[in-house]
Amino acid sequence: MTLIKNPNDIGATNISGIIGTSLNIAVVGGGIGGLVSAYLLAKAGARVTVYEASDQLGGLGTFFQYRNVYLERFYHCMLPSDRHLLGVLRELGLEDEIYWKETSFGFMRDGQLYGLNTPLELLRFSPLSFVDRIRVGLTGLWGSVCSSDGLDDVTCVEWLSKISGHRAFETFWKPMLQAKFGDRYHEVPALWFWTRFNREKGGGKKECKGYIRGGYRRIIAALVEAIEARGGTIRLQTPMEKLDLTEDGRPTVHVAQENPHVYDRVVATTPIFALRKAMADGQLASVAEQIDAGIDMQGVVNAVFTLRRGFTKHYWVATIDEEIPFQGIVESTTLLEKTDTAGMHLIYLMNYVHRTDLRFHQSDAEILDAYMVGLKRLFPDLVDEDVIDRFVFRSPFVEPIYTTGYQRRKPPTTLLPGKLYLATTTQVYPVVTSWDGAAGLAHRVIDELLSQV
Repeated sequence: MTLIKNPNDIGATNISGIIGTSLNIAVVGGGIGGLVSAYLLAKAGARVTVYEASDQLGGLGTFFQYRNVYLERFYHCMLPSDRHLLGVLRELGLEDEIYWKETSFGFMRDGQLYGLNTPLELLRFSPLSFVDRIRVGLTGLWGSVCSSDGLDDVTCVEWLSKISGHRAFETFWKPMLQAKFGDRYHEVPALWFWTRFNREKGGGKKECKGYIRGGYRRIIAALVEAIEARGGTIRLQTPMEKLDLTEDGRPTVHVAQENPHVYDRVVATTPIFALRKAMADGQLASVAEQIDAGIDMQGVVNAVFTLRRGFTKHYWVATIDEEIPFQGIVESTTLLEKTDTAGMHLIYLMNYVHRTDLRFHQSDAEILDAYMVGLKRLFPDLVDEDVIDRFVFRSPFVEPIYTTGYQRRKPPTTLLPGKLYLATTTQVYPVVTSWDGAAGLAHRVIDELLSQV
């Protein structure tokens, strides 16, 4: 593949070379969904061009160099159930580079840290009454065995309150929903919780997570190499300005200061807001209406701290007290080997906020100062000298803000049969938004595209 700057099983069938080189296909967006789509298409024999607006591939998997390693801007891990992503890594020869560790979850309330990974730990969770602790435990048990039928039409508030009780919901479940979705938490379907819970805790097994030596950058590089070997092209810093059709109905991708590029098929993996705008003033305006304009996305402000020491034994800790300016701590060093963190302790502090929220637009210095105050409130023995480096990264489009009936409202994978296909974060639901979910969606979309050749 030519890099141009500015001018366990991936699938049931082997698609290698099934369409020859007859199709010229554009993939718009170089996140994991776009790269897996391009890989599958190139493997099937298509001539593929990927358009990426930024100077780096990977979407939420982008990275930055820190000393002699590369760190993700936003935390990532794998689960043993991630069959789509693990299938891709197996094909790319990276499966043996993954390492796995048992991890755990913590919950901080009023400055007190609670582990919540075993029935005994739940029984010791003093913010809930004994009866409510039992009901929360039964909620988890019921969530692991009940059917998901109908849960898309019931809110988490209704479903969890009914099973756990109102007091347990207000104390335990509500703060975590608010941490993820802000004041829109009351609209989120119970299906979102059910899917997320079963991905993390399915089968009653101990929590286990994985990471790849050298970081997620290695996955991106391996996909680049695989596409390159099949003649693909990736164009960095080349945002799509317009998506249209020629007079004879062929899709065209318009980029700045270039003639329109004509293709046989286009697979769009960009945020739907940019896509609707790109389609608004041409022959695809009516097609754009298939993408529900009411679907909105949650953003995140994420800080990365490298430290001389760690805080807890848990991989992820919910921090739900109102005076804490972030809702979660991911202590990556409980999973990552020191060779992947330059020997430092590594934590991620997340604040999920909408892109219009004033907190999204604070300066890096304001965010870092507030986060440092929050950390000291949670861990009073923390001193400034414990912190080595601090960084801030933002993303306006992390996960859809789900509403009841979302399953029926999410955009279709085929926008225009035989011409235009869609593989975006808004379509992964009810599967959890993750690299595995994106890889699975990419496979489904490309299967659909190839079936219409």
